[in-house]
Amino acid sequence: MPAARRVVAVFDFDGTVTDRDTLVPFLVAAFGRRRVAAAFAAQPLAFAGTLLRVLPIDAFKRRVLRRLVADMPAPRLRALGPAYARGLASRLRPGALERIAWHRAQGHLLVLASATLDVYLDHVGAQLGFDHVLCTRLASRPGADGVERLTGALAGRDCTGPEKLRRLAALLGDLRAHELHAYGDSAGDRELLAAADHAHFRPFRRARA
Repeated sequence: MPAARRVVAVFDFDGTVTDRDTLVPFLVAAFGRRRVAAAFAAQPLAFAGTLLRVLPIDAFKRRVLRRLVADMPAPRLRALGPAYARGLASRLRPGALERIAWHRAQGHLLVLASATLDVYLDHVGAQLGFDHVLCTRLASRPGADGVERLTGALAGRDCTGPEKLRRLAALLGDLRAHELHAYGDSAGDRELLAAADHAHFRPFRRARA
């Protein structure tokens, strides 16, 4: 008799576990509304291409992050992560929290997979009891003053679309050896949902009356 496959539950974050985007508010908290608006305004063609869906959103995100974080001391940005993560409590969907708790009670492996940034998502994952966090990470380098500084680039690819599935396979190995639950809400979760044994698309949004 074949051994039972281990159950793995993978949750997207923004729009799935939360009720809205969390990256832009974090950038505003870290850099101020004026600087973030200026970073957006400096990329008008990229922004328009993203809105029209002719340019991937990760390309626009890379350009905005480069303008905001390049050469910033990494500890300064990371220091903002814990408090921001705690402040997201009011943005978490009750249904998502209940489902996460159910999977944890069943002994299932919990994975948070998101295109948002590690500087606060690692803390969110720890607070919610996830076993692993797969997310977009910022690249850094040693500074001339001995302080680690952000380069403005990403460390690897933006964790969205096929990259979510690639990272999950790198973590788990053959995905067919696992019984996979996937929770997502956007095109960035399409590949993950397609690979799952149990695909849950926007399951925690209340139906309109």
